[in-house]
Amino acid sequence: MRTCVARDGQEALAVFRRDQPDLVVLDISMPELDGTDVCREIRKTSATPIVFLSSRDDEIDRIIGLELGGDDYLTKPFSPRELIARIKAVLRRTRGPAEAASPATLREHGRLALDLDRHEVFWDGASLTLTVTEFGLLRTLMGYPGKVFTRDELMDGAYREHTVVTDRTIDSHVRRLRRKFAELGGEPVLTVHGVGYKLGDCA
Repeated sequence: MRTCVARDGQEALAVFRRDQPDLVVLDISMPELDGTDVCREIRKTSATPIVFLSSRDDEIDRIIGLELGGDDYLTKPFSPRELIARIKAVLRRTRGPAEAASPATLREHGRLALDLDRHEVFWDGASLTLTVTEFGLLRTLMGYPGKVFTRDELMDGAYREHTVVTDRTIDSHVRRLRRKFAELGGEPVLTVHGVGYKLGDCA
Protein backbone atom coordinates (compact mmCIF):
# COMPACT_ATOMS: atom_id res chain seq x y z
CA MET A 1 0.00 0.00 0.00
CA ARG A 2 1.40 3.40 -1.04
CA THR A 3 0.77 6.55 0.98
CA CYS A 4 0.78 10.09 -0.44
CA VAL A 5 1.30 13.11 1.82
CA ALA A 6 0.27 16.73 1.31
CA ARG A 7 1.41 19.73 3.39
CA ASP A 8 -1.68 21.89 2.87
CA GLY A 9 -5.16 21.85 1.40
CA GLN A 10 -4.20 23.05 -2.06
CA GLU A 11 -1.51 20.39 -2.36
CA ALA A 12 -3.96 17.78 -1.04
CA LEU A 13 -6.33 18.50 -3.92
CA ALA A 14 -3.50 18.34 -6.44
CA VAL A 15 -2.30 15.01 -5.04
CA PHE A 16 -5.85 13.64 -5.03
CA ARG A 17 -6.44 14.57 -8.67
CA ARG A 18 -3.07 13.17 -9.72
CA ASP A 19 -3.02 9.89 -7.79
CA GLN A 20 -6.74 9.08 -7.29
CA PRO A 21 -6.21 7.36 -3.90
CA ASP A 22 -8.49 4.64 -2.49
CA LEU A 23 -9.05 6.66 0.71
CA VAL A 24 -8.31 10.18 1.99
CA VAL A 25 -7.38 11.13 5.57
CA LEU A 26 -8.09 14.85 6.04
CA ASP A 27 -7.01 17.02 8.94
CA ILE A 28 -9.62 19.71 9.54
CA SER A 29 -6.96 22.32 10.36
CA MET A 30 -4.72 22.75 7.30
CA PRO A 31 -3.19 25.88 5.75
CA GLU A 32 -4.37 27.28 2.40
CA LEU A 33 -7.59 25.23 2.37
CA ASP A 34 -8.91 23.49 5.48
CA GLY A 35 -10.17 19.92 5.51
CA THR A 36 -13.82 20.84 5.04
CA ASP A 37 -13.02 22.88 1.92
CA VAL A 38 -10.96 20.01 0.50
CA CYS A 39 -13.81 17.60 1.23
CA ARG A 40 -16.30 19.84 -0.60
CA GLU A 41 -14.07 19.90 -3.68
CA ILE A 42 -13.52 16.13 -3.65
CA ARG A 43 -17.23 15.43 -3.26
CA LYS A 44 -18.02 17.43 -6.41
CA THR A 45 -16.55 14.63 -8.50
CA SER A 46 -15.76 11.62 -6.31
CA ALA A 47 -17.20 9.27 -3.67
CA THR A 48 -13.72 8.27 -2.46
CA PRO A 49 -13.91 7.47 1.29
CA ILE A 50 -12.83 10.33 3.57
CA VAL A 51 -11.77 10.08 7.22
CA PHE A 52 -11.58 13.40 9.09
CA LEU A 53 -9.06 14.14 11.83
CA SER A 54 -9.73 17.01 14.22
CA SER A 55 -8.83 18.41 17.62
CA ARG A 56 -12.49 19.53 17.98
CA ASP A 57 -14.70 17.00 19.73
CA ASP A 58 -18.02 18.87 19.77
CA GLU A 59 -20.92 16.92 18.29
CA ILE A 60 -21.75 19.75 15.90
CA ASP A 61 -18.24 19.56 14.39
CA ARG A 62 -18.67 15.83 13.82
CA ILE A 63 -22.06 16.35 12.20
CA ILE A 64 -20.75 19.09 9.90
CA GLY A 65 -17.89 16.83 8.80
CA LEU A 66 -20.25 13.94 8.09
CA GLU A 67 -22.81 16.10 6.30
CA LEU A 68 -20.08 17.39 4.02
CA GLY A 69 -19.50 13.81 2.94
CA GLY A 70 -17.01 12.37 5.43
CA ASP A 71 -17.28 8.65 6.17
CA ASP A 72 -15.67 8.75 9.61
CA TYR A 73 -14.39 11.34 12.09
CA LEU A 74 -11.56 10.79 14.56
CA THR A 75 -10.66 13.28 17.29
CA LYS A 76 -7.20 14.02 18.66
CA PRO A 77 -5.42 12.64 20.53
CA PHE A 78 -5.71 9.17 19.00
CA SER A 79 -3.40 6.21 18.66
CA PRO A 80 -1.99 5.22 15.25
CA ARG A 81 -3.55 1.79 15.77
CA GLU A 82 -7.01 3.32 16.10
CA LEU A 83 -6.53 5.35 12.91
CA ILE A 84 -5.42 2.24 11.02
CA ALA A 85 -8.40 0.30 12.36
CA ARG A 86 -10.79 3.04 11.24
CA ILE A 87 -9.19 3.14 7.78
CA LYS A 88 -9.46 -0.63 7.40
CA ALA A 89 -13.11 -0.52 8.51
CA VAL A 90 -13.99 2.13 5.92
CA LEU A 91 -12.16 0.24 3.18
CA ARG A 92 -14.00 -2.96 4.08
CA ARG A 93 -17.28 -1.08 3.73
CA THR A 94 -16.11 0.20 0.33
CA ARG A 95 -15.37 -3.30 -0.91
CA GLY A 96 -18.62 -4.65 0.49
CA PRO A 97 -17.54 -8.16 1.62
CA ALA A 98 -21.06 -9.01 2.77
CA GLU A 99 -22.33 -8.98 -0.82
CA ALA A 100 -20.55 -12.28 -1.41
CA ALA A 101 -23.36 -13.95 0.54
CA SER A 102 -25.87 -13.04 -2.19
CA PRO A 103 -25.70 -14.42 -5.75
CA ALA A 104 -27.36 -11.27 -7.13
CA THR A 105 -25.19 -8.20 -7.62
CA LEU A 106 -27.99 -6.00 -8.97
CA ARG A 107 -30.88 -5.03 -6.72
CA GLU A 108 -33.89 -3.22 -8.15
CA HIS A 109 -36.90 -1.68 -6.45
CA GLY A 110 -39.16 0.42 -8.63
CA ARG A 111 -37.05 3.20 -10.16
CA LEU A 112 -34.19 2.52 -7.74
CA ALA A 113 -31.31 0.20 -8.66
CA LEU A 114 -28.09 -0.76 -6.84
CA ASP A 115 -25.16 -2.53 -8.45
CA LEU A 116 -23.40 -4.06 -5.45
CA ASP A 117 -20.25 -5.14 -7.29
CA ARG A 118 -19.70 -1.78 -8.97
CA HIS A 119 -20.90 0.27 -5.99
CA GLU A 120 -23.26 2.20 -8.30
CA VAL A 121 -26.73 3.64 -7.65
CA PHE A 122 -29.33 4.66 -10.22
CA TRP A 123 -32.65 6.46 -9.94
CA ASP A 124 -34.85 6.09 -13.01
CA GLY A 125 -31.72 5.32 -15.02
CA ALA A 126 -29.75 8.35 -13.78
CA SER A 127 -26.56 7.68 -11.81
CA LEU A 128 -25.94 9.03 -8.31
CA THR A 129 -22.59 9.41 -6.56
CA LEU A 130 -22.86 8.22 -2.95
CA THR A 131 -20.31 8.00 -0.17
CA VAL A 132 -19.48 4.60 1.31
CA THR A 133 -21.76 5.17 4.28
CA GLU A 134 -24.64 6.50 2.18
CA PHE A 135 -24.39 3.44 -0.05
CA GLY A 136 -24.36 1.20 3.03
CA LEU A 137 -27.53 2.83 4.38
CA LEU A 138 -29.32 2.43 1.06
CA ARG A 139 -28.13 -1.16 0.68
CA THR A 140 -29.48 -1.96 4.14
CA LEU A 141 -32.88 -0.40 3.39
CA MET A 142 -33.10 -2.23 0.05
CA GLY A 143 -32.48 -5.53 1.76
CA TYR A 144 -36.06 -5.39 3.09
CA PRO A 145 -38.15 -2.81 1.18
CA GLY A 146 -40.97 -1.49 3.34
CA LYS A 147 -39.41 -2.65 6.61
CA VAL A 148 -38.94 0.10 9.18
CA PHE A 149 -35.32 0.18 10.37
CA THR A 150 -34.38 1.73 13.68
CA ARG A 151 -31.30 3.93 13.73
CA ASP A 152 -29.41 1.19 15.59
CA GLU A 153 -30.22 -1.29 12.81
CA LEU A 154 -29.07 1.17 10.18
CA MET A 155 -25.83 1.75 12.11
CA ASP A 156 -25.18 -1.99 12.14
CA GLY A 157 -25.97 -2.34 8.45
CA ALA A 158 -24.07 0.70 7.20
CA TYR A 159 -20.99 0.50 9.40
CA ARG A 160 -20.65 -3.24 10.01
CA GLU A 161 -17.93 -2.51 12.51
CA HIS A 162 -17.90 -1.57 16.17
CA THR A 163 -17.74 2.12 15.29
CA VAL A 164 -19.37 4.43 17.81
CA VAL A 165 -21.86 6.71 16.07
CA THR A 166 -24.91 8.58 17.33
CA ASP A 167 -28.51 8.85 16.15
CA ARG A 168 -27.71 12.33 14.83
CA THR A 169 -24.89 10.87 12.74
CA ILE A 170 -27.34 8.55 10.98
CA ASP A 171 -29.79 11.44 10.53
CA SER A 172 -27.01 13.51 8.92
CA HIS A 173 -26.22 10.76 6.40
CA VAL A 174 -29.92 10.29 5.61
CA ARG A 175 -30.33 14.04 4.97
CA ARG A 176 -27.44 13.98 2.49
CA LEU A 177 -28.86 10.90 0.82
CA ARG A 178 -32.26 12.54 0.44
CA ARG A 179 -30.76 15.72 -1.03
CA LYS A 180 -29.03 13.70 -3.73
CA PHE A 181 -32.22 11.88 -4.68
CA ALA A 182 -34.24 15.09 -4.54
CA GLU A 183 -32.00 16.57 -7.24
CA LEU A 184 -33.30 13.79 -9.52
CA GLY A 185 -36.89 14.15 -8.38
CA GLY A 186 -36.83 11.10 -6.11
CA GLU A 187 -37.75 10.54 -2.48
CA PRO A 188 -37.13 6.85 -1.73
CA VAL A 189 -36.19 7.12 1.97
CA LEU A 190 -39.17 7.78 4.24
CA THR A 191 -39.24 8.76 7.92
CA VAL A 192 -41.37 6.79 10.36
CA HIS A 193 -41.58 9.20 13.27
CA GLY A 194 -40.53 7.79 16.60
CA VAL A 195 -39.09 4.64 14.99
CA GLY A 196 -36.64 5.22 12.14
CA TYR A 197 -36.56 5.01 8.35
CA LYS A 198 -37.85 2.79 5.57
CA LEU A 199 -37.66 2.49 1.80
CA GLY A 200 -40.76 3.67 -0.04
CA ASP A 201 -42.29 1.94 -3.06
CA CYS A 202 -40.07 3.95 -5.49
CA ALA A 203 -42.73 3.72 -8.20
